[in-house]
Amino acid sequence: MGVKEVLSSIRVPSILILGLVYVVYVLIGGVVFWKLEGDLGQKDITQLLLKKKRLFTSYTCLNQAGLEDVAQVVQAASKAGLSLKSNQTTDGFWKFTSSAVFAATVVTTIGYGNTSPSSTTGQIFCVFFALFGIPLNMVVLNRVGKYMLALERSISDFLEGKSGRKKCTRFFVHLVSYICGSVLFFVMPMIVFQLKEGWTYSQAIYYCFITLSTIGFGDFVAESNPDKDYPNWYSVLIASWIFFGLAWLSLLINHSIDILERLNNHFKQQLSSEKPEEEPSSAEDSDPHTEK
Repeated sequence: MGVKEVLSSIRVPSILILGLVYVVYVLIGGVVFWKLEGDLGQKDITQLLLKKKRLFTSYTCLNQAGLEDVAQVVQAASKAGLSLKSNQTTDGFWKFTSSAVFAATVVTTIGYGNTSPSSTTGQIFCVFFALFGIPLNMVVLNRVGKYMLALERSISDFLEGKSGRKKCTRFFVHLVSYICGSVLFFVMPMIVFQLKEGWTYSQAIYYCFITLSTIGFGDFVAESNPDKDYPNWYSVLIASWIFFGLAWLSLLINHSIDILERLNNHFKQQLSSEKPEEEPSSAEDSDPHTEK
């Protein structure tokens, strides 16, 4: 009995197979991150300890308690969006345009973590704002994604009627939509963020994906450098990019899920079609009154 026959005879629920694949995938990712970042993290800790020792050597009047006070001031200034490199004052992170972008990150569940309400009233309002805003955001993004899909299908049907080639036309339309979406929501923002934020291209494309996938680590956040003076249109551009980029990426993820489900159904049909059929017993063997 071959491997396919064994798999076809043992009926394992698909949810268990998907769960196993999910756990293995996460564990593999954990091992890769551990190998890539583990040693680097230890080196960073060693370098920070050396810098701390040099700081105490250079500033003999500074002790551990004074260093902790300075660190608290730096942390508070960073959270408030205040630059410590000069004496000029800024509006901080809570100007109107930045507050609107923060509201967008709340309802989209990105949650960078670099900015958060500190007042009790603001925290309570954030809870209720997210409670109603997150479902509303999901409904709106779903509707926008459906409009994008309908537009894509309309173009595909129009080209199919002209060419008469269904599969080739659909593949071509999907490919063009993916390329256009990648350029519009990844390549162009990458160039803008590289120019406005001073990031490298790899850091900019990393920020684009972390944002649009709503992972939102917060290690890179646009419009958060207190030493830069951002124009008001920059916040509007970021909010618009987040909204339409999330709709496009959700459409792309739905396409990927659809492809995986089709592959799963294909493998199921392959296993079920190769299952050996039982041969029916002959009538002579089963009839006890056959004539001798």
